[in-house]
Amino acid sequence: MSNKITLLIFTVFFSLSSFATISKAEKEVLIKLNQTTNGDKWINKWDLSLPMNKWYGVKVVDDKVVSINLKNNNLTGRIPVEITTLLNLQELNLGTNLLNGEIPLNIGNLKALQILDLSFNKLTGFIPVSICTLPNLQVLVLDRNILSGELPLQIGKLSMLESLSLYENSFQGSLPLSIYELKSLKTLSLYSNRFTGKLSPSVGNLILLENLNLFDNDFKGQVPLELEKLAHLKKLNISYNLFSGLVSNKLSLLDKLNMTMRNEIGNVVSLPVIKG
Repeated sequence: MSNKITLLIFTVFFSLSSFATISKAEKEVLIKLNQTTNGDKWINKWDLSLPMNKWYGVKVVDDKVVSINLKNNNLTGRIPVEITTLLNLQELNLGTNLLNGEIPLNIGNLKALQILDLSFNKLTGFIPVSICTLPNLQVLVLDRNILSGELPLQIGKLSMLESLSLYENSFQGSLPLSIYELKSLKTLSLYSNRFTGKLSPSVGNLILLENLNLFDNDFKGQVPLELEKLAHLKKLNISYNLFSGLVSNKLSLLDKLNMTMRNEIGNVVSLPVIKG
C-alpha cells in the first residue's frame, strides 16, 4: 500500500514537474519573441511579471501556448527561429507589423498550426518548403511583403487549406500542378505578383473555390472553361494578365473587369466573348 502511495506521489510530482518545464520553456520562447521584436515599443506591451495567459494576444490552454495574435502591434525586427519550438501552437498572427528578415525555415515543426498570418510586413526570401508539411493548416496569409521565388512544388499537400492569400509580393514562375489538389480551398488570392505560365484546366478540381483573384500577373494562354464548373465561385478577377482566346459570356460577366487583359506589347484589350 505504501509503495502505491509513493508511486502515486511520484507520478503526480513528475507530471507537475513536466508541466512546469513545458511552461518555463515556452515562456522563454515568448520572452525571446518580445526581445527580438522590440517589445518595449509595442502598442500593447507585456508585463512579464504576470502569468503568460495574462499577456496580450497569448492564449494558453492546459499550460501550453496555443495562440499568439499580435496583429497591428508595432512589432519590428525578425521572427525568432525559437518560435518554431511551440509545438502546440494553433494560431500565429503577426500581421500588420514591421517585421523583416525571412520566415523561419523550420516553420514546418508547428504541426498543430491551423492559422498562419504574417501579412503586411517587410518579410523577404521565399516560402519555406517545410510549410507544406503542416497537416492542419487552414489559413496561410502572406500578403503585402517582399517575398519572392516560386511556390513550393509540394503545396498541394496542405489538404486542409481553405485560404491561400499571397497578393502584392514578388512571387514568380508557374503555379505548381499540386495547387489544383487543394480540394478544401475556398480563397485563392495571388494578385499583383509576377506569376507566369498557364492556368491549368485542373482548376476545375477546386470544387469549393469561392474567390479567385489572379489580377495583375503574367498568366497566358486560354482561360480554362472549367472555371464555369465551380458552382461556389462568387468572386473572380483574372484581368490584366496575358490570357488570350475566346471566353464565355458567363465568365466575362463574373470577372470583376470583364476579362480586360494586356497583350504582349502592353496594350489593354478585352477578350472576345463566345456568342450564344
